[in-house]
Amino acid sequence: MTSRRTNVLISGASSGLGAGMARLFAADGRNLVLTARRTDRLETLRSELERAHPGISVLTYALDVNDSDQVFAVFEQAAAQLGHLDRVVVNAGLGKGARIGSGRFDANRQTAMTNFVAALAQCEAAMQHFYARRSGHLVVISSITAKRGMPGAITTYAATKAAVASLAEGIRADLVRKPYPDIAVTTLMPGYIESEMNEAVAHQVRFMVDTDSGCRAMVDAIEAEVAQAVVPAWPWRPLGFAIRHAPLSVVHRLM
Repeated sequence: MTSRRTNVLISGASSGLGAGMARLFAADGRNLVLTARRTDRLETLRSELERAHPGISVLTYALDVNDSDQVFAVFEQAAAQLGHLDRVVVNAGLGKGARIGSGRFDANRQTAMTNFVAALAQCEAAMQHFYARRSGHLVVISSITAKRGMPGAITTYAATKAAVASLAEGIRADLVRKPYPDIAVTTLMPGYIESEMNEAVAHQVRFMVDTDSGCRAMVDAIEAEVAQAVVPAWPWRPLGFAIRHAPLSVVHRLM
């Protein structure tokens, strides 16, 4: 790992992949800004990290990413408290949803707002800060499901993850057009990794990866500052190719 990106903000850090990434960054001596709605879990995680790594700073903020004004305020406060932000990981998201036409527009709308509109606010807040500093690393957590339209309960979820991947690519395109050599944008497309979000489908998925391996693969890709990565590479890179190119009937069976 490089020490260049010292101050790291992670949204949705109270559990699952966000907490797993936080533990790995903390072990490498990074200062952390951890945000989530569940502050009790954030405080427990902060205590754990500060005990294990007394040399780092860990800030926690209650943040509902669907409150755009709060997103901008928290990002600004965190940057002021630490001096600046070097990396923002747009991780907060929802996995709930229902088949389109089932009458559960409410669930699908909530997922769409949290996974895309709230991500848009976080990207805007992060990039404003990075452009002002002429330095920073934006990380957007998409999903392997972004590779293709998905059936049933994950149709909207997959669509939002395709949208955030496109959003991140558009931001990268701006940096190609007007380069800032020390600003990077990374899109991660995790496969199924054991987490609180995936508990409901864990027994149905044949290719679930354990949390530690999945988070390590994500952090390694983040530290490499790649433009885009399917993580973990095995088995999800070949599966991602199959998902993108196979007939929909095969994709349904894979997922």
